[in-house]
Amino acid sequence: MFALPEARSRFRRDAHAILRLGGPLLVNNLVLAGMSVTNTIAAGRVGPEALAGVAAGGSYYQIFWLMGIGVLMSMPLLVAHSYGASRDQDVGHRFRQGLWLSQMTALPLLVAMLFVEPVLGWFGTAERTIPHATAYVHALCFGMPAMLGYLAHRYTTEGIGWTRPIMFTAAIGLTANVAGNWVFTLGNLGVPSLGARGCGIATVMAQWSMLVAMHYYQRRHPVYRRFGLFTRFDWPDLKAIRETLALGLPIAGSVVSEGALFAVAGLLMSTLGTEIVAAHQIALSWGSIMFMVPLAFHSATTVHVGHRLGAGDPAAARFAGWSGIAMCAMFMAASALVIVAANQQIVALYTTDAQVRMLAAGLLLFVALFHVPDGVQVGAAGALRGFKDARVPMMLNFIAYWLVGFPIAYWLGIHQAHGPRGIWVGLIAGLFTCALLLTLRYRQVSARAVRTAAASLAPRRDR
Repeated sequence: MFALPEARSRFRRDAHAILRLGGPLLVNNLVLAGMSVTNTIAAGRVGPEALAGVAAGGSYYQIFWLMGIGVLMSMPLLVAHSYGASRDQDVGHRFRQGLWLSQMTALPLLVAMLFVEPVLGWFGTAERTIPHATAYVHALCFGMPAMLGYLAHRYTTEGIGWTRPIMFTAAIGLTANVAGNWVFTLGNLGVPSLGARGCGIATVMAQWSMLVAMHYYQRRHPVYRRFGLFTRFDWPDLKAIRETLALGLPIAGSVVSEGALFAVAGLLMSTLGTEIVAAHQIALSWGSIMFMVPLAFHSATTVHVGHRLGAGDPAAARFAGWSGIAMCAMFMAASALVIVAANQQIVALYTTDAQVRMLAAGLLLFVALFHVPDGVQVGAAGALRGFKDARVPMMLNFIAYWLVGFPIAYWLGIHQAHGPRGIWVGLIAGLFTCALLLTLRYRQVSARAVRTAAASLAPRRDR
């Protein structure tokens, strides 16, 4: 696709734009993943029970966290289209309605998180893991309103292409998280070690510090003045909220389809023993770190494609989407090679427990196998969202993860007693299927947009 000099030149331009938008988002995503790693390492230093609690509780929490993210994930796309069309006041209005929506979403999610203990018990989670997981999730409840409020701020600045403050606020959040784990998880400054609960407290500290920092920045920096983010108060606008939800709910469905599969896989792991849960958490933690890079490219691709469409150039938008997909795939291929070459050294960063290290090193090889399809599917999802295509991708995600991935994971891992390796085979099958379906969908949607634009510009024949 990029063999011709002109195509390579266009790819370089798109790659530069995606990297410019995605660079700060990459730092943000890596920092957020760093919080998970910090929690994992801190809990691992306390003991396998605390680590298993963070893993099982995190799997439960992830479902609701992803719901909140998905609902708001349409904001950068809608803002990007308004910004590309020079509708500045509309940007401010979408921001204020996004804040309302973030808190409307946070309340039911917070209530659902309170039921973690009976759900884990019903699921068959190891009995000694449940108290640690419950303490972790209950602590995280206090951060959900802050995290979703932060996302409304972040997605607005992402939509206008000014992503630098996202990087700075993430660094502030990581600092708060590390400090919180040092004090509350490991027990310092005269505070007793709170184990998994301490990890939750550290995460909440990070979430509130990120919200405060981003809010202060957007109030003070002149780049936001033209949009009037804080110049007026708006009551909830049902029309604007419905428009956000019309795109956000299908995106949430797609995000939750994938995230919930991994969360349920973690809960399936929790029925197999503490050491297996800990090993799975290590493998998933490292995979999540690497995934932050294509996730940043995904967000930047959505915005870049949205800007091109807002400016009325669907052909350039289509090429930009393919560029984003290629960048995601190339990075994940390189990352897979690193895992194969250094899986033992990676595991040693997390734990000193010999049995957990042996199990985790094997599971990391499965992470390497799904890296490339994971990169392709997230790149294709970002490109599709740039074209405001969300409903069909949601159905394709459901098919890939729940009609292909989950049945295989359950059959091999639980029914056939292949344990964690069988579960990971199911995850890989789901990701391969999703990558194929979303790529085919992007080819169809983007080509149709180009044809429609060409037809509208063609001279009408005299009748």
